[in-house]
Amino acid sequence: MKILITGATGLIGQRLTQTLLKQSHLITALTRSPDRATKLLGPQVELLTSLEGLASLDGFDAVINLAGEPIADKRWTAAQKQKLCDSRWQLTAQIAELIKASAKPPSVMISGSAVGYYGDQGQALVTEERSPHQEFTWQLCSRWEALALEAQSASTRVCLLRTGVVLSSEGGALTKMVLPFRMGVGGPFGNGQQYMPWIHIDDMLNAILFLLNQASLKGPFNMVAPTPVRNEQFSAQLAKVLHRPCFMRVPAVAVRCLMGESAVLVLGGQQAVPQRLIDAGYTFRYSALQPALEDVVGK
Repeated sequence: MKILITGATGLIGQRLTQTLLKQSHLITALTRSPDRATKLLGPQVELLTSLEGLASLDGFDAVINLAGEPIADKRWTAAQKQKLCDSRWQLTAQIAELIKASAKPPSVMISGSAVGYYGDQGQALVTEERSPHQEFTWQLCSRWEALALEAQSASTRVCLLRTGVVLSSEGGALTKMVLPFRMGVGGPFGNGQQYMPWIHIDDMLNAILFLLNQASLKGPFNMVAPTPVRNEQFSAQLAKVLHRPCFMRVPAVAVRCLMGESAVLVLGGQQAVPQRLIDAGYTFRYSALQPALEDVVGK
């Protein structure tokens, strides 16, 4: 297939691009930094610096839309919130319009989202049917998803990736979590009872490929492992794998002082399960947390 990827230089995008290239797909990456993209992705990836010159997406068989400003890197000021929204909404709307303008549109658009769509769900079990709690992460993700769904038609199906914490040794949230544990001062956040949906990077990639190749699948999919754990359990397992202690609980008030409104990302959570992936027949390589952590940080 000829595939357009946005966010190809990100944590998921890099690995996904390399996997698709090995499968002999033709990849075009949208990037604002072509020199960096060539260095990270290789010379065989065609690069676009803008979609402005395109009248349609005729010629592309699929679009994988992963671009977006990192959500946890900065405090959520009004300006940062707008940046988070604009980085997702504007590009997704542009892609959807190009798909609708195509005479022979891509057969599938796989578009990013997050379990943040549901907001803080406390101890409730969260399948794709769960009603969201309406807070900022819901506002961000619901609009993002709605714009992607504008591309859906009889010719194009749209899959939405409601992604949890991606476990990888190459970056992402886990890299930040590991540091205090390696220093011997790791521990749970707040009361530790908030659920933390996670997914191993290999399952993230394999599930995207599964959605890419299953022509009957569309709509939202929780991109999480089948066994969500509480933050307290995650911390204990991470400490065990790293052979470090786990006793320095971080008080909720300290997290809120440090992170402001974005503290909900670590003090809130979702007991999310990948019901629609399981129903569709996807088999997880890493269903349990300890083997996943051992693979990623235990070596």
